Amino acid sequence: MVRPVHIPVLVKEALEALGVHPRGCYIDCTFGGGGHAAAILEYWEHDPPHGWLLGIDADSEAIKAAQSRLDAYGDSIRLVHDNFVNLEAICHEQGFFLPMDGVLFDLGLSSPQLEDSMRGFSFQHDGPLDMRFSHNQKLTAAEIVNSCSEAELAQLIWTYGEEVYNRRIARQIVLARPIRTTLQLVQVVKRAVGSRRGRIHPATKTFQALRIVVNQELENLKLALKQAVNLLDSGGRLVVISYHSLEDRIVKQFMQREASDCVCPSVTPICVCGHKARLSLINKKVITPSPAEIQVNPRSRSAKLRAAERVGDICVSKMVVC
Repeated sequence: MVRPVHIPVLVKEALEALGVHPRGCYIDCTFGGGGHAAAILEYWEHDPPHGWLLGIDADSEAIKAAQSRLDAYGDSIRLVHDNFVNLEAICHEQGFFLPMDGVLFDLGLSSPQLEDSMRGFSFQHDGPLDMRFSHNQKLTAAEIVNSCSEAELAQLIWTYGEEVYNRRIARQIVLARPIRTTLQLVQVVKRAVGSRRGRIHPATKTFQALRIVVNQELENLKLALKQAVNLLDSGGRLVVISYHSLEDRIVKQFMQREASDCVCPSVTPICVCGHKARLSLINKKVITPSPAEIQVNPRSRSAKLRAAERVGDICVSKMVVC
């Protein structure tokens, strides 16, 4: 089976935001199709000496697909099958250089994940309602759809999908159970909301909500962002590309908080939090794809890039690459 080609989003902008330089140490926390990682490695080829790159992905298929393709880069890159929620532990286990010069998160699904019907991510292909990033995870979308109460389904579809027809969809899901495949669920959603919903597919937000819950995406992102800042060297860059408002809101609020010397409520007359800024915002206005990029890669249209630079005291010490 030929894996679909994954087109990375905002590559030039991401490399500029990371400030990639020779002999730098970087982490790609969502390796996926390897597009951003390949761009970093190609940069080093044209501007030696090379640096070091740690690629992480919860999807074992992504790691397997990349192994042979990246062999030519030798010790410049190391790939790890794990979830970025374990970011600090992964770095220590791998004996990777600390502190880091840059950490990148590209939070979207890759084309191979979407096109593989057996993964259950796509509402365009029939397959099992799975949606797990890693087969090591136990919870699947099918278990949620077929075991949660109507009220629980309505709440999660609203909370994680921001779907205004959440109650209608939850009601139809309960009436149609058991639901085992992606296209079965699509038909249920269409019955609830109708088949015409403007430029997005009517099942988009429901599938998003289920995927987020299955993989604990928002909770893991919050934990990983804190770890990423802990690992950065002074002047090191944190770059995040998100694809929906829930992710972007978390990233925006995190960076704004970490760029503030005081996070006390506005009604507090004097600072009592003791918080010190650890980040400085690079792009106060979010970066989005150009019309030309969207034309070439329509999946990039919702992408938003935010970046910040590490400031203040650094509390980690250098380690030697094994």
